[in-house]
Amino acid sequence: QVQLVESGGGLVQAGGSLRLSCAASGRTFSRYAMGWFRRTPGKERDFVAAITWSRGSTYYADSVKGRFTISRDNAKNTVYLQMNSLKPEDTAVYYCAAVSMSSNWYPGGFYDYWGQGTQVTVSS
Repeated sequence: QVQLVESGGGLVQAGGSLRLSCAASGRTFSRYAMGWFRRTPGKERDFVAAITWSRGSTYYADSVKGRFTISRDNAKNTVYLQMNSLKPEDTAVYYCAAVSMSSNWYPGGFYDYWGQGTQVTVSS
């Protein structure tokens, strides 16, 4: 059973930084892609960033390009989201997700497994 556990959320002032972590267990993830999504009240869950576990290829939503960086640590089975220059509009619950990659995978698409989410609040 795949488990994803996020940590690192919190309250930060605009312009500040946070690093989210997602510890993955229960599977060998070499053929998986890992994603970060976020949701604000009353809105759909939005794609933020993704990384392929084997090659480390990265993908970003336009709204976070140049500010956020996704990375992974193979030895720790952990994916990170480094968030810099945070804005109030980045306030959301952030979710880690995993999917076994197929030929029609794309970064913002369907994911099989989800973490419980971690709250990020950016004050102005």
